[in-house]
Amino acid sequence: MFKEARQRRQSMSELWVERHRPQSVTEIRGQAAVVQRLTIYSEKKEFPHLLFAGPPGTGKTTAAMALTNDAQGALRRIMEQYAETCRFILSCNYSSKIIEPIQSRCAVFRFRPLADADVNAQIHHVAEAEGVELADDAGEALTRISQGDLRKALTGLQVAAALDMKISRDLIYETSATAPPEALHQYLMACRDDGFHAARRRLRELLDKYGLAGTDFVNQLHRELYTADFLTEDAKLDMTEWMAEVDYRLVEGGGEQIQLDALTARLVTHLRD
Repeated sequence: MFKEARQRRQSMSELWVERHRPQSVTEIRGQAAVVQRLTIYSEKKEFPHLLFAGPPGTGKTTAAMALTNDAQGALRRIMEQYAETCRFILSCNYSSKIIEPIQSRCAVFRFRPLADADVNAQIHHVAEAEGVELADDAGEALTRISQGDLRKALTGLQVAAALDMKISRDLIYETSATAPPEALHQYLMACRDDGFHAARRRLRELLDKYGLAGTDFVNQLHRELYTADFLTEDAKLDMTEWMAEVDYRLVEGGGEQIQLDALTARLVTHLRD
């Protein structure tokens, strides 16, 4: 038992994101077009300057590290033949932030958010490799929370596994500072059906149970707004504008409690009309 506990502590001491990072270009998930182009460069043992652009957790760092390993021979020859020449691999979230003279000298690779199927497959692969018992709906919850960011999904998996190696859907939501869709829908229904005080109590329960900051709540509510079939299209359009306004105020330093109460009051007024 003590040996198992020690092994578990050792497992948790290393980030699973790093332990299960692909070691070659061909192991990268969800970026078929990028992998195909990079594989050709790797096989030819030569490549131009590269610019990897895309959202976090989609494989840019992995691609840079893997290609560097595959291309060591080419880099060695370049260093021998051209002592004053080198190749750059640049990685960024937004290529628009890179000035045009640099972009024009690079082969640009655009990484898109990973498809849910790719994220879910890697989550289950890592869970099996780490001896984690992962419920199917827990894997779906991690996939939903990640929004195509595989790093976020694997970090969430490790955080939950540190508490319990049998991971449930509820545990995922409780440890990821994310409210489940049904809880957010219940808040909206309370705004529509139960009035301000009941809706405000529901809001406080959400913030306390899932450890949500004000901006977290607004952004998660916005994501789930369009799956709320009980709201009209016009209501969703108006609510999107209000959420954007409250989010801006919170980012600019507005008081969290009064801003969220103001949003709740506005929702109650609009949805009860």
